[in-house]
Amino acid sequence: MTDASPAPAAPGARRALYFILATILLDAVGVGLIFPMMPDLMARVGAGADTASGAIYGGVLMAAYAAMQFVFAPIVGGLSDTYGRRPVLIVALATLVVDYVIMALAQTFWVLLLGRVLAGVAGATYITATAYIADISPPEKRAASFGLIGAAFGIGFVMGPALGGVLSAWHITAPFWVAAAFSAVGAVFGFMVLPESLAPGKRRRFARSDLNPFGAIRDAFRLPGLALPLMVLFTFEFANMVYPTLWAFWTREAFGWSAALIGGSFAFYGIGVAITQGAVLPALIPRIGEYRTLIFGAVAGIFALVALGLTPPAMLVFALIPISCLADMVPPTATAMMSNMVAEDRQGVLQGVIASLGSVAAVVAPLIVTPLFHVFAAPDARVYLPGMPFLAAGGLLLLVFPAFLALNPKRRG
Repeated sequence: MTDASPAPAAPGARRALYFILATILLDAVGVGLIFPMMPDLMARVGAGADTASGAIYGGVLMAAYAAMQFVFAPIVGGLSDTYGRRPVLIVALATLVVDYVIMALAQTFWVLLLGRVLAGVAGATYITATAYIADISPPEKRAASFGLIGAAFGIGFVMGPALGGVLSAWHITAPFWVAAAFSAVGAVFGFMVLPESLAPGKRRRFARSDLNPFGAIRDAFRLPGLALPLMVLFTFEFANMVYPTLWAFWTREAFGWSAALIGGSFAFYGIGVAITQGAVLPALIPRIGEYRTLIFGAVAGIFALVALGLTPPAMLVFALIPISCLADMVPPTATAMMSNMVAEDRQGVLQGVIASLGSVAAVVAPLIVTPLFHVFAAPDARVYLPGMPFLAAGGLLLLVFPAFLALNPKRRG
């Protein structure tokens, strides 16, 4: 009988895995703290006269963060392949502390934007952690281990938004100070106890090509078999960006939800992601395989986006959230499929390229979905349909669904 446990066999590797998951959880708490109060934050710095206008400014913040992550993700991946995962991870966490302090002190939109730019540069936590997991996990268990990263992020989204909703009711800057504290804890503990996962003999020299994010993507697409899964993953990430970009603004506009209730819905989503990636994903892959799991997640994502786009009654939204959580099996499954296609000394580059493509999606998507939301949710909208961005995202996934089907290993073999 095959062991389905995702944990590496060596005790030291298990401890490192648990620490990386704890680091990802703390990072997710810091990110999740902010989401529920985005509409109130935009109002605080005078960014937008109404919810629809505020969403556009919020989209600019997200796009700026993602643009910096796109530029620096391959660099960080290359640095982690050259100098090891540990120092890169610790520096990234320490830089996030500075970012959250800037966000807490910001009085204008432009200072908030500066903070997001800095956070994008430091957004290497997830990239380096994923490469770390690849280092300490055998190939047959990487999909489940990557799923645990998603589960840790999901647990963080249970804690973070709930705390953010409550803390922002006390003071709107309180979530930023708490996020700074969490990131500081992660950096200190990483410095004290985290071992290096990449042996010196497996490292490579930092190349000039690592400075060019477009070159790294080009090289990754040239690797045998990676072009199609990379394209599929990019499209999924693009469509799924509608959730973090617009959820707070959409629920505020459509249902009048408070920051606390928005935080509760994010927390509910986090529970669903934790269960999906921590329990459902490791159980599904041994039974139906990576490809069928990928297709199942894509179908769930299309259904959830279309149903939410029709702006159902508020209580039905909570019934649809678990279905949208099932779609979050797509990224770790696709990542594992690609990780098993490349050599050990290219894992950091691959994770950097995957993150870069996600960043491109995160740059472009907010700049498209927030104006679309404004058109259909503004006070003077000719057709009032605030869920239109969700409908458009579901339609996009449906359009490229044949590409998902083409990933069938029997067809590709």
